[in-house]
Amino acid sequence: MMTDAAEQAMTFRDVAGYLNVDEKTVYRLAKRGELPGFKVAGAWRFKRSDLDCWIDLQKEAAQKNN
Repeated sequence: MMTDAAEQAMTFRDVAGYLNVDEKTVYRLAKRGELPGFKVAGAWRFKRSDLDCWIDLQKEAAQKNN
């Protein structure tokens, strides 16, 4: 069974490109638990669907603060 491309685990580089931020920012947010991620053999990985949900929550929070 092939994994859908949207659900393949993303690396720091993938997430940085997706969010248009520096890889260090992704690492810092993940380490703080502010960005949804998980570790595989000690390396951080991310699911695009989790990131999309996180983005939606960030947008809602920004709208409430305006």
